[in-house]
Amino acid sequence: MTAVRPVFYVSDGTGITAETIGHSLLTQFTDTHFIGERISFVNDIESAREAAVRINAASEIHGVRAVVINSCMDSEVSETLAESGALMLDVFAPFIEPLERELEQTRQRHVGRAHAIVDFDTYHRRINAMNYALTHDDGAAVDYSDADVILVAVSRAGKTPTCVYLALHYGVRAANYPLTEEDLEHDRLPDLLRQHRAKLFGLTIDPIRLQQIRQERRPNSRYAKLETCRHEVAAAEALFRAERIPTLSTTHTSIEEIASKVMSTLGIRREMF
Repeated sequence: MTAVRPVFYVSDGTGITAETIGHSLLTQFTDTHFIGERISFVNDIESAREAAVRINAASEIHGVRAVVINSCMDSEVSETLAESGALMLDVFAPFIEPLERELEQTRQRHVGRAHAIVDFDTYHRRINAMNYALTHDDGAAVDYSDADVILVAVSRAGKTPTCVYLALHYGVRAANYPLTEEDLEHDRLPDLLRQHRAKLFGLTIDPIRLQQIRQERRPNSRYAKLETCRHEVAAAEALFRAERIPTLSTTHTSIEEIASKVMSTLGIRREMF
């Protein structure tokens, strides 16, 4: 039986950093089922005490010590959280001292700096990229001259969420084009894509998984039939091979992995916001 362990991502800001790092760590332990909860804006002793009570209660309910992934800057807040009796894992502790020695300076304790609007130019680039992704979603707009990447795939293969992720986290202007039955019958790239082939990246998916996704969207339709899914996926993959378009299966691949693969393959270099 898989062990169950409560885990709390506690931060004096949004908690995004603590949850991201914590999730990466905990996925290495597959024999334990972690029940996660984010507690954000724990920035004073009172809110730390309230958090400690919640954490301690979870430990008692599950009969096992909770794990706390902590990114709070204030040492008194962290000490108050520790009164919960949980295993305390400080996100920044292993890195701060070596960096202070190397840089010969003491860190400045800025709360929520990692996800604040520090650089308005990069912030606006991210917002503009998000608008671009929404405007150019599913072939709604087909002027791709300003696109950084154009994702090409059959319907429901993961184009839209990947475009949104690229825009939101990297400020990448990502458009996507859905391959229609007509496109697949011609067995060649549509003319409007051909001129942008250096920006193209193909996504594919296992037909059975595609059928499950489509069935949720349009139950018992021709669109959701396994035969339709198999035909479309096979035709799309043949097209990608013939046109030498780089391709990735989204069946068992996270959006983060898809985005990284797209950027590295097309040579797009951007820092994560």
